[in-house]
Amino acid sequence: MNGYERRKQKKIEQIYRVSFQLFSKFGFQKVSVNEIAQHAKVSPATIYNYFRTKEQLYSDMLMNWMDKQLEQYENILDSELSFPEKTKEIMMMEAKNLKMISDEFQKTPSPEMSGLVELMESYTEQKIMQFYMRFVAMGKQEGYIQRDQTVEMITMYFTMYKNELGRYWKASNQEAVTQNMDQLMDLFFYGLVGQRDKQE
Repeated sequence: MNGYERRKQKKIEQIYRVSFQLFSKFGFQKVSVNEIAQHAKVSPATIYNYFRTKEQLYSDMLMNWMDKQLEQYENILDSELSFPEKTKEIMMMEAKNLKMISDEFQKTPSPEMSGLVELMESYTEQKIMQFYMRFVAMGKQEGYIQRDQTVEMITMYFTMYKNELGRYWKASNQEAVTQNMDQLMDLFFYGLVGQRDKQE
């Protein structure tokens, strides 16, 4: 990457950061390109040159944010934590992100919303499933996931748990969720019977 490309990438990252802050706080409709440009210290023409429309900027910003979250998940998976600890960290992040995405979509007008839903479905098929395949393979190798369980079933189970955790997060508070997380993880891995000896 030469000097021009580095400067361009730095500007784009700054635009993403400012856009995320403004869109999250005020919603899609109430934020103008001029406001984003002012806070990002670039010209409106620069934003239109990179993204063409505010809708395109919003979509690209969201995908950039999701890439960063996925990178964090990958880093957790590659860490020295035990598999249950990795699962706990990832699930907590997923619950937070689910709430953020849910709150953000409520501020987004329906025409843009339908396009974003399609975009996120495509993202899930292409990138998230690759991560889940790694996650499941690691769990099976370390003896925390039954070897005859399919990626699809484990992904569904993980998603159900994550979604319920997100709802619990909304109804309660972060401190309460954090305090109960160890019990939730026990249920996730060992069920109501609590057959820990299978993993010991």
